[in-house]
Amino acid sequence: MSAKNAAPGGLARIEALVNTLDIETGADTLDTAEGRAAFGLVEADVPDVRALREALRAACLAHAGHRPAEDAEVPELDHLLAAAPLRVTVDAAGTAALRPVEEPAGLTARVARAIAEAAADGTWARLKACEADDCRWAYYDRSPAGRRRWCSMSVCGARAKMRAYRARQG
Repeated sequence: MSAKNAAPGGLARIEALVNTLDIETGADTLDTAEGRAAFGLVEADVPDVRALREALRAACLAHAGHRPAEDAEVPELDHLLAAAPLRVTVDAAGTAALRPVEEPAGLTARVARAIAEAAADGTWARLKACEADDCRWAYYDRSPAGRRRWCSMSVCGARAKMRAYRARQG
């Protein structure tokens, strides 16, 4: 997806993290120095970040009304986010904000902050994962009713509709 269609605010980072794995090909950009640098990671961070990524994908699937595969071992997102506590700060103008307890904030703390802010503004549930089993790409649902099912109607949606059509023609 293009940056034009990226999720708003901190959800863009979550969307990008979930999309570091291409399920169809198995390519994982976290395997590259460039891919890790995009999130401020070192190679030693990758196993924990992969667990976070898959927990986020499971949440995105749940937002779209789907459950992860039966054989998927997905740690609970709230358990992973507990390692990144946030605090509320209030500046001189009285503006409240969430801040990670530790500075500089690690990726998990930045994800926790983005989720909290998105939950507060009502956008968290619109970050979803594609219904296609061979895709599961994260996308931000901008549809008026919030019931989009695929990352791309022209690719995954078209494939699903063609499979359904062929099954009916049988």
